[in-house]
Amino acid sequence: MSKTLNSHIKSWLALARIPGIGPVAVQRLLAVLPIEHIFQASRATLQGAGFSEKLIAALQSPPWELVEQDLVWLEQPENGAITIEEPEYPEQLKEIADAPPVLFVKGRPEILHSPQIAMVGSRNPSSIGVKIAIEFAQALAEAGFVITSGMALGIDAASHQGALNAGGLTIAVAGTGLDRVYPACHKALATDIVANGALVSEFPPGTKAKTGHFPRRNRIISGLCQGLLVVEAAQQSGSLITARMALEQNREVFAIPGSIHNPLARGCNALIRQGAKLVETAQDIFEELGQYNQVYKSIGAQIHQTALDLEQQNLLKLIPYSPITVDNLVQDSGFSVETVSSMLLVLELQGYIAAAAGGSYYRTQ
Repeated sequence: MSKTLNSHIKSWLALARIPGIGPVAVQRLLAVLPIEHIFQASRATLQGAGFSEKLIAALQSPPWELVEQDLVWLEQPENGAITIEEPEYPEQLKEIADAPPVLFVKGRPEILHSPQIAMVGSRNPSSIGVKIAIEFAQALAEAGFVITSGMALGIDAASHQGALNAGGLTIAVAGTGLDRVYPACHKALATDIVANGALVSEFPPGTKAKTGHFPRRNRIISGLCQGLLVVEAAQQSGSLITARMALEQNREVFAIPGSIHNPLARGCNALIRQGAKLVETAQDIFEELGQYNQVYKSIGAQIHQTALDLEQQNLLKLIPYSPITVDNLVQDSGFSVETVSSMLLVLELQGYIAAAAGGSYYRTQ
């Protein structure tokens, strides 16, 4: 992801800052004008394209002072922004009708391209629900899926933690700017996610939590994933909104059933009646998604992981499912070039990774 802070990225950042302009309006704008010309366009041009006077006034007075603040944020380590026109933008998300024009990322942006399972559920789950979420997230992460959720209290947090417990990768989609953590009690969790995945938001730095932000966040959670798993959800749960979005986006939806007497199971049971796939074990999800990607492997194959020593396992965790160079692995791991090269040979011979063009490697399982 390039951090070249030029007029091109400034225009995108300004567009993200314009109040009252959503992804669909941005698509209309870009259909009429290149990004570099939007803020130089005349009132007549914008009127001719059918835009409202309110939007035209906003476009002719872009908040450049806020853009400068965004550029300062982007200069900090681990921070970045990906525009929808860049190859780094995740293809899965680009498929949805209202894909965010700009994604702010803190952490490892390359994992946005990895196969993902989203996990959502109650903010006030039972202890059994938390245990189930952690166990499913661990199993899915061990099988190579990135666990994506919203870093909310309850099932979201348990899902992220399960992935981290397994030494896997996880993505948290935020409803605020990435210079703040919501809820604040998850600051330590957010730090762990940045180190082992990424925080993602369509909202620029400085954006506070607002009620309307979270449904918008949810469409990104479902848009990034191949499948969505709902763990404990009440009848009117916001998780059901996310599940509906996933169905509209042609994603697989899974739900864990529960007792008819448990209020926290009614949402999941309703989803199953409406066609969501009932799952009792992570294997049920593997079997459903195995036909769509090469990540799937049986639980039994996980035992083979123990054949690697600790340093080899740690290096393997740093290798994404998209190509990464030896130099980057040396920098990320702290090992010497000779040590990394030796371990890469072992990992390749055992089928964990494969070589790519330009001396790069990518994970295969």
